[in-house]
Amino acid sequence: MSFSLAVTTHVLPLAKELDKDKVTPGVLGFIVFAVMALAVWGLMKSMNKHMGKVDFEETPDPAASGKGAGTAGTSPASGKTSPAKG
Repeated sequence: MSFSLAVTTHVLPLAKELDKDKVTPGVLGFIVFAVMALAVWGLMKSMNKHMGKVDFEETPDPAASGKGAGTAGTSPASGKTSPAKG
């Protein structure tokens, strides 16, 4: 009971001073937004650095590299696959 009495006597006068038509996030909201923006910027910078280090070369599939001369989709002269048409 004493807690609710303390809340009503201390918080209600503050609520009367608050203009209900003009509520802004204030300085704390700006600081939180700025910290989050800096964190995202740092993460993007780190991701770009790590992605620059990636060297990906796909290894050929041994099952798909048919050793026959007349395999479908390959040119007999070069052995490279041609794109499907149609």
